[in-house]
Amino acid sequence: MKRIIIISITVFSLIFIISIGYIITSIEKSTSTLDKLIVLHQVEILREHLLIQIKRVQADLNLKNTRYARSVDTVVSDVANLQNVADTCFDCHHDEEVTQKLKGISSQIEEYKNALSRVFTIRANVARLDREEDIAFGIGAELIKQVDEMIALTTSKLEKRTQATLEKITEAKAILYFFLAFGPLLTIVLSYYLISSFTKPIKKLMHATTRLREGDLDHRIEGLKDEFGEVARSFNEMSGALKEHFTKIQRVEQGIVLGELAAGLAHEIKNPLTGVKGAIELISQEASIAQEDREMLLKAIEDVMRIEALMKDLMNFAKPPKPQYTTADINSILRATVSFALKHPSFSPGNGKTITLVNHLDENLPKTKADPQQLRQIFLNLLLNAAEEMPGGGTLRLETSYDAPSRQIQIRISDTGKGIPENFMDKIFQPFFTTKAKGTGLGLAIIRRLIEQHEGEISVANNVSGGAAFTIRLPANGHAE
Repeated sequence: MKRIIIISITVFSLIFIISIGYIITSIEKSTSTLDKLIVLHQVEILREHLLIQIKRVQADLNLKNTRYARSVDTVVSDVANLQNVADTCFDCHHDEEVTQKLKGISSQIEEYKNALSRVFTIRANVARLDREEDIAFGIGAELIKQVDEMIALTTSKLEKRTQATLEKITEAKAILYFFLAFGPLLTIVLSYYLISSFTKPIKKLMHATTRLREGDLDHRIEGLKDEFGEVARSFNEMSGALKEHFTKIQRVEQGIVLGELAAGLAHEIKNPLTGVKGAIELISQEASIAQEDREMLLKAIEDVMRIEALMKDLMNFAKPPKPQYTTADINSILRATVSFALKHPSFSPGNGKTITLVNHLDENLPKTKADPQQLRQIFLNLLLNAAEEMPGGGTLRLETSYDAPSRQIQIRISDTGKGIPENFMDKIFQPFFTTKAKGTGLGLAIIRRLIEQHEGEISVANNVSGGAAFTIRLPANGHAE
């Protein structure tokens, strides 16, 4: 989220800076262009003024010797103004071509002045006076023509330049208006995006907390990224931990209820059951009992013994004995348990059944605090279960390892049997759940209770190649004595 905010602010700042820079540059360019146009128009005015002055002097010449003739002082003043206007034209900066034309006009103006001087000073020679007047008039007419042509040419170029400048100013205004309109729009879009980037994840988190408060511990947050993704992962981990914690609490509560129930049942059933068993044994020993009846009585004794075993398992699950902690070597306990289990009928090689034992034990496994007797009970039950799952033989693999980051000892017992159906995975550790015809469904439940007393955990998964694998994790530091 930080990255998105930084990128958004950076983009907005760049657009803002570019907009301001463009506006400032446009204003400066437009101002500079307008200044140049003003100067050019001033030059144009000066040239028209020059043309007017030439025509005025030419008019003075035309009015000579008429009753509308102007005084000599007026003519001299007009000629002086003509010279001043002509000199002013050279004050502005021009390109080389225009400068040469102005020099030519200036030279002709000088000739025009001289011709006019001769016209107004000659008195006696009438023929020469007429000739000088013609010369002066011709020079004036030529000056008017040249200045008029220059003004016409300059006016055409100036109009084009003015039009181009106005078009550029119009374009700049349009872009400026675009930036002025786009800026607030961009701000709104960016604000909406940032607000959505905050509100949508927050809504998901709020919805998830509501579901959690309502008791839905299986709800998970998906699709969030960045910092919100980290919060979502923490929330999901918390939900998983809460579910596991509540499950453990539920099992503890079930254990307490079962413990009270088992204690009550044991008290109510044990003594009468012992009496029933003794009475049946005595009756079965009577010589007068027929063999068929004696077999029925022996069957009843077996059923009573089965009930006693069930009551014993129930008591072990509900109130398992408190572990007697001591320094334990997991590998040694596992080897001793395997040696004992190999003598059990489940590992008998009869009927062509062969179970191959494969050991991968970590010899550098650290020792821990544990109850060796309870560990033997755990390992033996898992080994016998694995052997029963391979009625036609197979491979039994034993592995131990140490996970340094979690400081846990791992014991893995796997077989190559049929495996566990996926719909049974969450049930096999529940009390009284069994798939065996003569099972009580308390074996794995007792195993988990014993492991949890050691502050460990047990899990099960199917192997890719077939069979199931039980993994036990025990703390390497063990339990305080």
